[in-house]
Amino acid sequence: MTAEPAAVRSGADSGTAGRTEGGHNPRTVRKVMTASAIGHFVEWYDFAVYAYAAPVIATLFFPDANTFVALLSTFAVYAVGFVMRPIGAFLLGSLGDRIGRKRVLAGVILMMGCATTGIGLLPTYGQIGVLAPVLLVMLRLAQGFSAAGETIGSNSFVAEHAPSKRRGFAVGMVYTWSNLPPVLAALLVYFLTGATSSGAYESWGWRVPFLLGAPLAVVGLYIRTRVDESPAFAAVKESKRVASAPIRTVLREHRKEMAVCFSIAAVASLGYYSLTGYFFTYLTVTVGMGDSAALLSNSIALTVTFVTVPIAAALSDRIGRKRGLQLAAVLNALFAVPAYLLAGQASLPSAIASQGLLALSLGMFFGPAGVAFVELFPAHTRYTGASISYNMAFTLFGGTAPLLSIFLIEQTGSTIAPAWYVVAVSVAALLVIARMTETSRRSMLPDA
Repeated sequence: MTAEPAAVRSGADSGTAGRTEGGHNPRTVRKVMTASAIGHFVEWYDFAVYAYAAPVIATLFFPDANTFVALLSTFAVYAVGFVMRPIGAFLLGSLGDRIGRKRVLAGVILMMGCATTGIGLLPTYGQIGVLAPVLLVMLRLAQGFSAAGETIGSNSFVAEHAPSKRRGFAVGMVYTWSNLPPVLAALLVYFLTGATSSGAYESWGWRVPFLLGAPLAVVGLYIRTRVDESPAFAAVKESKRVASAPIRTVLREHRKEMAVCFSIAAVASLGYYSLTGYFFTYLTVTVGMGDSAALLSNSIALTVTFVTVPIAAALSDRIGRKRGLQLAAVLNALFAVPAYLLAGQASLPSAIASQGLLALSLGMFFGPAGVAFVELFPAHTRYTGASISYNMAFTLFGGTAPLLSIFLIEQTGSTIAPAWYVVAVSVAALLVIARMTETSRRSMLPDA
C-alpha cells in the first residue's frame, strides 16, 4: 500500500482534508468538475466558432482568391492555431508541474477568451488590407498557445481530486463538455443566418459568436480562482519532489507512455476536428447541402457524442481503459467509410445518420481517452508528459484535418477519401494501444 504524503494526510493545502485516494470531499470534487467543465467549454467553443465561420471568413479576409483557394487559406489559418500547441505544451505543461495546475489553468482561460474576442473585433481585408489576415493569424496563434494547457490541465485536476473507482466517469463528465460548444456555435450561426440578411451576417452577424467568448471566459476565470489546488500536486510539493526540469525527465523516462498518449490523441483529434472543424464545410461545399440542414445535423451528432462520452468513461471504470479504447478504435475504423457514403446522399436524414455514426464511435473513444491521457504519467511529470504528447498529436492530426480532407478530395477526386484516412489512423493507433499497460487502478498521488 502506497503511503500518503503528509500534505494529503493533514490537509496542509487549503481544503485538502479528506481528499485522499480513499476519502474524497464530494463538494470539492463537484466544484473542481464545474470549474474544469467551463474551461473545456470555453476552449472548444473558441475553436468551433472559427470552423463554422470559415466560409464568411474566407470572403472577408481572403477576397482576391477563388473559392477553393480562399477556403484553403481559411483552413490554413485554422491549422496555424495548432502550430503553437506544441510550444504551449512544453511551456504550460512544465509550469503546471512546477507551480501547480490551478494557476496555469486560470491563465489559460483568460488568454483564450481575449484571443477569441479579438477575432470578433478584427477589421476585414476591405478595411485594412493585408494587415487583416496577419492579425487573424496572430490571434489564432494566441488561441493555440492557450489551448495547449487546457485539456490535460483540466483532466489532471479532476482526476487528482476524484475517487479512483469513479475517476473515469468524473473526467468523462468534464471532458464531454468539449462537445457542447460546437452545438452552441452551430445553433448561433443557424439563428444569425436565419434572423439576418446575408449582407448583415457578413457585415456584423458572424462576429457575435466570437464576442460571446469574453463573458464565458470571465465566468470560468472566476470559478477557477475559487477552487483548491489538486491534492496530488500538494503532495508533490510537500514531499519536495517538484521536478526541476520536467521536460527533460519525461523525455528521458517516459517515452513509451508518450507514444501511447500520442496515438490515443491522434484518433481523438482527427475524429473531433473532422466532425466539428470540417464536416459542415464538407456537407455544404462538397456535397451541396444547405447551411441549415448541415448545421442541424452536426448539432444532433455532437449531442450524441456528449451523451456517449460519460457512459463510455463509466464503462472504462469497470472494464479498463485499454479495452474501452480498443473497442472504440475498431468502431471508428468500421464506421468511417459508411458514414461518408451516407453523407454523400445530401439529405437531412442521411446527414444525421452519417454524422451520428461518427459521433457514436468518437464518444466511445473520448470516454476512456480523457482519463487515460493523465493516468499514463506520474504526478510530478503528469502535466508535462501528457500535454506534450497530446498537443503534438492534435497539431499533426487535428489541426490539419480540415485542410488535409479538402486536399485529399481535390487530389483523388473521391469524396470519401477523408474516410480512408480516418481508417488508417485508427488501425495504426490500435497497434500501439495493444502494447499499453492498463492504468485504471493507478493512484494519482506520487509514490512514497
